[in-house]
Amino acid sequence: MNTLQQTHTNFVRWMWLGVALALGAAFAYLLMGFRVLGVGDVRVADEGGSIIYVAAACYLVGGLLILVRNRWLWIFGAVMNALVMLFYFQMYAARPEVLLSPGGLISKVAQLLLEGILIYLIVRDWRGATRKRV
Repeated sequence: MNTLQQTHTNFVRWMWLGVALALGAAFAYLLMGFRVLGVGDVRVADEGGSIIYVAAACYLVGGLLILVRNRWLWIFGAVMNALVMLFYFQMYAARPEVLLSPGGLISKVAQLLLEGILIYLIVRDWRGATRKRV
């Protein structure tokens, strides 16, 4: 029984770490929007306009939705997070001043770690559900 409780506690810790990373990404986007966190070229912040605030809101809501413990929400979040990173790298592949800017690095590190945690939560929940059926 103690092992089962320890496993559940670790799962909850990973969930909270995912929430913290999503909130960290949201905070990084807000700092980019307020021009506290540099994004390389000043034009990038101007070109992005409101998309920075939309991204911050999405990561805020998405991070809180991790706590719902719904595997399909985690899958949706993982897919959307992967698409955000893919589009970012496609858009700015030729602009290393944006890719390697403090805003770009901090937000993408948080998103990459969040992606790993979401995949872990999805697999762990799926394995737990298949074990219960057997």
